[in-house]
Amino acid sequence: MLTAVIFDMDGVLIDSEPFWQRAQIAVFSEVGHFHTEEDCNSTIGVRIDQLVAHWYRIRPWSGPTQEEVVQRILDQVIALILQEGQPKEGVLEALALMEARGLKIGLATSSPFAMVDAVLGKLGIRDRFLAVHSAEVERFGKPHPDVYIHAAEKLGVLPVQCLAIEDSFTGLLAAKAASMQALIVPDPALVGDPRLAIADHQLGSLAELDDAMLARWIA
Repeated sequence: MLTAVIFDMDGVLIDSEPFWQRAQIAVFSEVGHFHTEEDCNSTIGVRIDQLVAHWYRIRPWSGPTQEEVVQRILDQVIALILQEGQPKEGVLEALALMEARGLKIGLATSSPFAMVDAVLGKLGIRDRFLAVHSAEVERFGKPHPDVYIHAAEKLGVLPVQCLAIEDSFTGLLAAKAASMQALIVPDPALVGDPRLAIADHQLGSLAELDDAMLARWIA
């Protein structure tokens, strides 16, 4: 029986992937690294320091360090969240359904805590989460399962008692590797991707979730 739900953040709670894309393209262009929308889509769900290191290995640049590039991207994304961020369709209603069912609610994200604070504050939902965990403090980010395993520990539940909600294949792999059930609400760039078949459930939007559906999943 499921007793907890653990949300990913970017692309699940907030439509932040376009912010990440805009920031990456802008910052990488500043260091002479031509970055495309396809490049951005290929690393959805990857921790930002690992993402920057990945592109540096492929097309190294001179000038700013990788750490400086990471910070520039984060600063731009946070600024965009604070200016333009909105909850994704169905998020607030889904949270209410889960609370009504007595489920513990947690967060497991690849984004750093500074961004978590910005998103939860902007959306006004910080108090809806009993536990918040970031791969920022893990040795490995998603698809490694540790961020999910440790989020479950913070909630005081076993991973097998959790439903993870993800939008990326990278995050989906992390949730399944943690022995959780997984609901995928795919990023638009991943709609129709056959790899998402490993998810236990798939919705086009959290707005499609209803109480009867949730009751079947947690039974």
